[in-house]
Amino acid sequence: MAKKFRVRFAPSPTGPFHIGGARSALFNYLIAKHEGGDFIVRIEDTDRKRSTGESEENIKEALRWLGISWDEGIDVGGSHGPYRQTERLDIYKQYTDRLLAEGKAYYCFCTPEELEAQKRAQMDQGETPVYTGTCRDLPPETVQAYLAAGRPYVIRIKTPRNETLAFDDLVRGHVSFDSNKVGDFVIVKSDGIPVYNYCVVLDDALMDITHVIRAEEHLSNTPRQLVLYKALGFQAPTFAHVSLILGKDKKKMSKRHGATSVQQYRDLGYLPEAIINFLSLLGWTPGTEQEIFSRDELIRQFTLARVAKNPAVFDIEKLNWINFHYMKQLTEDELLALCLPHLQNAGYVSGTLTPERREWVKQVVAALRDHVQYGAQIAAVSKVFFTEEYAPENEEAAAVLQEETAQPVLTCFAQELQALPEVTAATVQPLFKKVQKQVGVKGKFVYMPIRVALTGVMHGPDLHVIVALMGREKVLARLARSGSV
Repeated sequence: MAKKFRVRFAPSPTGPFHIGGARSALFNYLIAKHEGGDFIVRIEDTDRKRSTGESEENIKEALRWLGISWDEGIDVGGSHGPYRQTERLDIYKQYTDRLLAEGKAYYCFCTPEELEAQKRAQMDQGETPVYTGTCRDLPPETVQAYLAAGRPYVIRIKTPRNETLAFDDLVRGHVSFDSNKVGDFVIVKSDGIPVYNYCVVLDDALMDITHVIRAEEHLSNTPRQLVLYKALGFQAPTFAHVSLILGKDKKKMSKRHGATSVQQYRDLGYLPEAIINFLSLLGWTPGTEQEIFSRDELIRQFTLARVAKNPAVFDIEKLNWINFHYMKQLTEDELLALCLPHLQNAGYVSGTLTPERREWVKQVVAALRDHVQYGAQIAAVSKVFFTEEYAPENEEAAAVLQEETAQPVLTCFAQELQALPEVTAATVQPLFKKVQKQVGVKGKFVYMPIRVALTGVMHGPDLHVIVALMGREKVLARLARSGSV
């Protein structure tokens, strides 16, 4: 009977949760759900200097915000725990003792200075630096004497010599390495903490992981891991190494390309559905022109066969387009909830709002819906409603107010607005045709000067909605500022 499909996401809690990590988690989650298998989340925290509880919480919070739940692992539990590497040290030691007893691993007493000299000599010869095996065959009595004397040591695995380490990658095809270029690498450091490659092999094997889906940068770790699987007597999982995420300049994604962590995108007012949709298309294709996917559609369609070898390019404009699509599905209350923190951060809105003020802010946000691709943009596009800091946005806008008919239009509109018993979007709308008739000009020669006089920009929400939201007093004051009344 075939093993149950099991995949894992195993981040190191050493900093903000990178968007590339989120993509790896998503791919594992989607394929697990597609295959009816298990998705496990565990924490690789053996880097004690850099690992923090705060970072772990950030990772978990980001995954939950994205709607990526796990079947087993940290916080959830399961039959293969513990799910933090620092809580599994006794397990690692048991297997280390066994490898030593079986002669598959050994104590290495070489000093850092000796190792550096070996490395320099190899590089001078144009060779790939690998450990030369100085301590590989030390007599047992010598080893015991060194240990008794308290000499510092690491533990190395005996890598087979003159062998080809090969595997079939579900994304990259057949991959092979020369074992002689791998060398006898360290599995336990001098402080007694096992290294990443050793821990990850034991974790994957003991947690019955069937498929390891991870970033391309881990490809170079795979030959060492194959050595360990064989030495420990475990069957290696099926590997799939997903391409890196590059910026538009085709360089590895970094801070120079903008926001790089999931938290940053959340703080900017992106929607989790949009991030999920966008990340799914970074390296995977459905084989059709479809670009908007619900979570259920992604689960149904996602397969590793359609994951590309080529690097994925992070296109912020595409993310904005996808996010805009999802923002259009929000109710006015949901849209307000997304945008309100950004209005508060800008100082436009206080922390507590009266029901009347809240309703007005909601109408402002709703009016600007088509001009906001993510929440944080609301601050810039709504500024004209909350402050008096506005002016024609460019020379073209300024020229609109210099048209011969601009001032007669603004004066006429001010008079008509002043005469209205009540200013609402419905009562304001007919005024523009009245102004057209009275001044004798056509559409844009009415709308454009009024829009620029009130907002400073040439495009935006419907003008009758803007006027109603600003109210009679503010509109008349702005028309007066333009010299029309």
